[in-house]
Formats: sequence, structure tokens, C-alpha cells
Amino acid sequence: MSRVKDISAYKSLKPTVVTIGTFDGVHIGHKKIITRLVNTGKQEDLKSVILTFFPHPRMVLQKDSNIKLINTIAERRAILESLGLDYLLIKEFTQEFSRLTAKAFVQDLLVDKLNAKKVIIGYDHRFGRNRNADIEDLKRYGEIFDFEVEEISAQDIDDVAVSSTKIRKALDEGDIEKANAYLGYSFMLNGTVTKGKGLGRQIDYPTANIQIEEDYKLIPKQGAYIVQSNIDGVIVYGMMNIGTNPTVNGDRQTIEVHFFDFNKDIYNKPLEIELLKRLRDEQKFDSLDVLKAQLKKDKETAFAFIENRRD
Repeated sequence: MSRVKDISAYKSLKPTVVTIGTFDGVHIGHKKIITRLVNTGKQEDLKSVILTFFPHPRMVLQKDSNIKLINTIAERRAILESLGLDYLLIKEFTQEFSRLTAKAFVQDLLVDKLNAKKVIIGYDHRFGRNRNADIEDLKRYGEIFDFEVEEISAQDIDDVAVSSTKIRKALDEGDIEKANAYLGYSFMLNGTVTKGKGLGRQIDYPTANIQIEEDYKLIPKQGAYIVQSNIDGVIVYGMMNIGTNPTVNGDRQTIEVHFFDFNKDIYNKPLEIELLKRLRDEQKFDSLDVLKAQLKKDKETAFAFIENRRD
């Protein structure tokens, strides 16, 4: 698969089948569309293309928007690249681009750049300046510019009953298992391992502090979670806390992971954390001894979950 960051430098010489969207989360509903796209490309000898946007349009058009994204652009790219596409095109979304008319969008991008012969799109898709064009407009442009529009029906989309909004809500509520079911994979956090205050080591639960650079990345509800990471090709399980460490009067949110039976030096290394299950809310304990006792209980719960998962 080829990835194109700068669409201005891209022009397809081969006919393509295209779908368009932000694809935040790349959930099971998205995958249904992408599977149709890839299969159509193979059946009709067309190159399969996803045209996606970054930043999210709401970040650009609604400056006061506090929208957080399920995936960073790097995570989204990695997931999309794994789905058998021929091309992934990432178009920078700007104020100027948002003012492009529907006709210019179709002619400049879909026809001139992408050489689209088929566009697969949801029944409720809107595009162009002020999002004032719909799928019927796209079908009319298809007749003018000689491409077919394949509509993904309301029934097809509703059968999946998944949306990025529902997933964000589940993550905000800490319902990681519902979010993962919607996604079709484990929600992930990617960051760099940094040194913390060393409190975990003092109570025999050393932790890796995770620093996430992208401020738009959605961080789930504060609390304790069961997690796993692939470290040097080995799956390692652990417990993660998202919160402010109220027991020691912490004043800022941190993300800390205690890996089970693990003692490698991973400081300053990139790390991907997959969230599997939420254990509990973050709590303020009366002492470090009480906190340590709770962590022992959390670990026992995590081990039982992991063993059940392996069966």
C-alpha cells in the first residue's frame, strides 16, 4: 500500500474506486465500508483509495471545539494501512479547503487527482462548502464526469449501529469493553516512557509513565485498567492508572503502567498500550499501605481476567 501525505503532488494514472471520510476510530462500521471498497477494486480492476482528512474538520471550523479523537493520525494511518488498500491519501483540512465548492471538490480531487471511476459513500454523506451538497448531488456530478456512485444504505449502516460519537462516549464513561467491541480491536494509547517520581517502586509496584504528545488524543475516564503491550515481540500484561494520584496529593493527570513480571529498561522508548478492561475508579486512600493492599487486589483481579482470556 502507498501512503500519500501531500495530495497536491499526487495524480493517479490508473482508474480508482474511492471512499471519503475522517475515519476516526476506524471502527467496525468503517471496516465494512473499507472491505467493500477493497473488494470492488479487485473485482473491477480499480485501485482502491481512501481519502481522509487531518486535522478533524471540527478542529478547524469550530475553534472552541474540544473534540478529542479516538486515534492519533499515526494510529489511524497504521490501522488503515493494514486493511488491504492500494492508496491512503491524507488531505490537510484547512479553512481554505473548507470553502471549496462541491463541484470543485469533485472535479479537482475526485476526477483530476484521483481518476475516480467509482465512489462508495454513505447515504448521509455531505461535502463541499458549508457541507451543502449530498449524495444526490454527487450522483449528478458522476453523470457529468463519468463516475459511478455506490450508496451505502441507511440499513447497511444502521445494522452495524456504531459511530465514532458512541465510542467517544463509551471511553469518556470508562466503558472500555463496549468501546473495544465497537472498534473491533483494543483502544490504544501511544506515548514515550518517561521517569516519574518513583512512588510505585517504593511500594513494590514500579510504573512506566507514559507521555502522550498529541493533545487531541482522547484519554479515557480516570481510573485503573487492565492493559497489555507488545514489547520486543512479547505480549506483556499490566495495570494502568489514569489520574492525579490523590493519595499523595498529586495535582496533575498522569498515565502510569505497572507491568507484571517485567524488569526491562524501557525509559525514553515509544510504547503502545492496549486497554482491555476497567478495574475501578481512582481513589484516595488513607495511606500508602492501604493503596498497596488495593493494588494487590487489583493484580489478583487482573490475573483472573487474563487467565480467562487465554482459555
